[in-house]
Amino acid sequence: MTGTASLAPAIVDSGLATHLVRRSRRRRGVLALLGIALLVAVLAGVGLGAVAISPAQVVAISAAHLGFDLGVPFEARQEGVLIGIRLPRVLLGIAVGAALAAAGALLQGLFRNPLVEPGLLGLTAGGSLGASTAIVVGGMLGLSFHGLIGTLLVPVAAFAGALAAGALVARLARSLDRTGTVLLLLTGISVNAFAFAGTGLLTFLATDVQLRTLAFWNLGSLAGATWREVSIGGPLLAAAAFAALRAAHALNLLALGEREAGHLGVDTERLKRRVLIVSAFAAGTATAVAGTIGFVGLVVPQLVRMAAGPDFRLVIPASLIGGSLLVVVADLVARTVVVPAELPLGLVTALIGAPFFLSLVLNERRRFVA
Repeated sequence: MTGTASLAPAIVDSGLATHLVRRSRRRRGVLALLGIALLVAVLAGVGLGAVAISPAQVVAISAAHLGFDLGVPFEARQEGVLIGIRLPRVLLGIAVGAALAAAGALLQGLFRNPLVEPGLLGLTAGGSLGASTAIVVGGMLGLSFHGLIGTLLVPVAAFAGALAAGALVARLARSLDRTGTVLLLLTGISVNAFAFAGTGLLTFLATDVQLRTLAFWNLGSLAGATWREVSIGGPLLAAAAFAALRAAHALNLLALGEREAGHLGVDTERLKRRVLIVSAFAAGTATAVAGTIGFVGLVVPQLVRMAAGPDFRLVIPASLIGGSLLVVVADLVARTVVVPAELPLGLVTALIGAPFFLSLVLNERRRFVA
């Protein structure tokens, strides 16, 4: 009897170890599959178009710029298109998709609701309002949009608008009561409506030339991607992704409930502020470099949870890769499906995300009715 009792802890420890190993393998497997899919999407994104570039030529051109000759022939036109147009576009798409998906994963974890995304809290709309203000008001004041300062004016305004929207949401919710998640969500919807109204007013006041520029920010596009935008936006978006990864453990504890998370050592009020700041930073930077791109933060984290479970130590890194994958594929569709024209990237992601959002709403309704 004593011998049997002494074996029980060993059996439990062995079972727990086996479970942890299996979960670790599943995490690595999911990340590996997403990584392979992203690599394929990147090769398609830089290779397909009016000027076709094979994967071997992509590698050879990239190696040539690093000083290596792989012996694969390519044309100067292919090199110019790859280095000057497609590669910065795809790299910016990777960064933007990762940031938007990370923001969505953070907010869904904070609100414990799969229907939440950066756009619902007004972060994306705030960025669009900031960009619209710079375009229309700057034009009224006779500001030049040429040169370094003029080129950075609209992106900086978009970034500031998203941060201001996030700060306003947090401040209003905190002034009314403690930062309850339901109150934050309702406040975000109000700020979202205000930002859209402001953007609509500026659109009404805009000239014909300004309307064409506003269309970029309101519908989203990677068409204007350059290496300067990659060098400026890339590190900022990478910093947001790193901050999102660091919040994974706290979000896992928050899933137990705010009171339970507090007993386990999580400062829930600080976590809420941190998530809002990181999400606003990610969404604002993404809007600043690519305009308004919706539904990425909604679709990707939810698909990851459906496929691999709710552990944020997997959800967040998988969302980073999945968001990049979605934006790269959507951008490829946007620029190839109606050649020689180009669809707005935000339109493509909306066509993907809107039906998915509706299905989530219907599933939540059936769950509550049941």
